[in-house]
Amino acid sequence: MIRLENISKQNGKQIVFIEASAALQRGEKVGLVGPNGAGKTTLFRMIIGEEQADEGQVSTDRDVTIGYFSQDVGEMGGRSAVAEVMDGVGPVSALAAEMAELEAAMGDPDRADDMDDIIMRYGEVQSRFDELDGYALDGRAREVLGGLGFSPEMMNGDVGNLSGGWKMRVALARILLMRPTVMLLDEPSNHLDLESLIWLENFLKGFDGAVLMTSHDRAFMNRIVGKIVEIDGGSLTSYSGDYEFYQQQRAIANVQQQAQFERQQAMLAKEIAFIERFKARASHAAQVQSRVKKLDKIEKVEPPKRQQTVRFEFQPAPRSGEDVATLKGVHKSYGTRRIYDGLDFQIRRRERWCVMGVNGAGKSTLLKLVAGESTPDEGSVARGPSVKMGYFAQHAMEVLDGDRSVLEFLEDSFPQAGQAPLRALAGCFGFSGDEIDKKCRVLSGGEKARLVMARMLFDPPNFLVLDEPTNHLDIATKQMLIEALSRYEGAMLFVSHDRHFLAALSNRVLELTPEGLHTYGGGYTEYVERTGQEAPGLRG
Repeated sequence: MIRLENISKQNGKQIVFIEASAALQRGEKVGLVGPNGAGKTTLFRMIIGEEQADEGQVSTDRDVTIGYFSQDVGEMGGRSAVAEVMDGVGPVSALAAEMAELEAAMGDPDRADDMDDIIMRYGEVQSRFDELDGYALDGRAREVLGGLGFSPEMMNGDVGNLSGGWKMRVALARILLMRPTVMLLDEPSNHLDLESLIWLENFLKGFDGAVLMTSHDRAFMNRIVGKIVEIDGGSLTSYSGDYEFYQQQRAIANVQQQAQFERQQAMLAKEIAFIERFKARASHAAQVQSRVKKLDKIEKVEPPKRQQTVRFEFQPAPRSGEDVATLKGVHKSYGTRRIYDGLDFQIRRRERWCVMGVNGAGKSTLLKLVAGESTPDEGSVARGPSVKMGYFAQHAMEVLDGDRSVLEFLEDSFPQAGQAPLRALAGCFGFSGDEIDKKCRVLSGGEKARLVMARMLFDPPNFLVLDEPTNHLDIATKQMLIEALSRYEGAMLFVSHDRHFLAALSNRVLELTPEGLHTYGGGYTEYVERTGQEAPGLRG
């Protein structure tokens, strides 16, 4: 259906693809993986024709329609979210907008003289809207938006008033409603809460077209794809199976390739030693020449490619007392909306609480209260006297000064530290060599998140408060963070929509519901087993 045949592509000095080939068949669900900068977005753009291969061919069957969701959603405004979503399907949204204008005109006394023409035009537009199954489409658009977390007010409000994350959801909904033959989805799981993520997972599993997608959420990928295409070192390699299976197969292939490489290197060393030893002896000239020719013909085995991964290293944190944080009788409202009404909650040493709750339940508010970023209307929030806190907020990256380099940012934060330990710190968090001189403005979302974490963990806290710490991290970096945090001995309070992160790190669950607070001993995995649901909003 879509074929990439011997494609080569170079962006500036970077070679992205070298004679790479892959294919997407009808109905396949495929995960596209590779390190940051490997060329995943370039591949999408070549498929839709926005970029051309330098060599080779990208071909698409004639009857194939493609819907492409990218992180660059463009400008939106001036119409409702429902109209914006329906616009992706064709003329239906224009007819819906005209009907709304005509309905307003029919109720306008100043236009009484034009009423016959207005009513006649309304009949024409309504008839065409009906022919195109517009009423059903409106319902489907609302169903998709509802699945992605939109309230009826948000669906009907001006899309221009939404935040960037919600506009992303609108752009995603357009592709889902379009139901093309092929969906190309570049990080569709970004900016989604857990309920929306699980809804999207089920939608894509039920979609009968083909899907080619990238995602930093391994659980999401595992449940949807049956094939992985890996971009690495300019080549495309296909693996049958989900992401877990791909990881296993890749590890086996790496071990085998390393063994082949070492065997060949030993053989080459032996042959070269023979040539060097006997090249000056006339009696061995024929043998030497024979071995030189043999070496020239050997196809060299390359060592396995080593994908660069970040290694997080935590210095031991000072021990806190048993009582880390205590909330008593906490009331908190925003305007007329009451978030907490007499909340009591305590965090003790070595407890790792993950906070669950639907949108608006007060998850981030709780973290802000505990971190001292917000104050209760009534009641008290107290941290233990020996508690040293590190707080990672959802918007922590916005504090970075774009004109400062990575090293300058760290020097500003720790003026007494000296360059050597700060360079070592930057290296632990993936900023080695020249990358330490990068300006903050050119950093990717993942790089910014790593830099903020580096600052937070340089002087190690014994209590971590983390609000969506993995939002901008790729799968490999998330895994490194999980491995580091699993060795961390302090207390944790965190919100995340990444189920792998939740399951790996939590040993307590705090669920915020309209009826009040529920606590569960054991971590996220036990919570799912006890409640029968992966997220609170999916119950009932």
